[in-house]
Amino acid sequence: MAVSQPATFNEEWSDERVFAYLNHLPPVGGNADFYVLYQAFKHMRPFDYERLLTQFVADGRDVKATNPQGQTIADVIAQYPRQAQPFLDVLAKFA
Repeated sequence: MAVSQPATFNEEWSDERVFAYLNHLPPVGGNADFYVLYQAFKHMRPFDYERLLTQFVADGRDVKATNPQGQTIADVIAQYPRQAQPFLDVLAKFA
């Protein structure tokens, strides 16, 4: 059996780690701004997501970008009721 990496929780994320998400590239045909927002949502805590969004907006990127189904990141986050509210509160600051 292979040794797996132990899970870590509530670790401090450096600016470098948070802002590296700004460079994530979408699959062919995907919206780059939506993809960054979605990937960050999947992996970050709300506090780190807010740090990312601050730079994201400062870079002139689109918080209302949509996926191929026409959903904004807020629409997608709302589908996760247990986690949604803190992230939706962060997004509201940048709408």
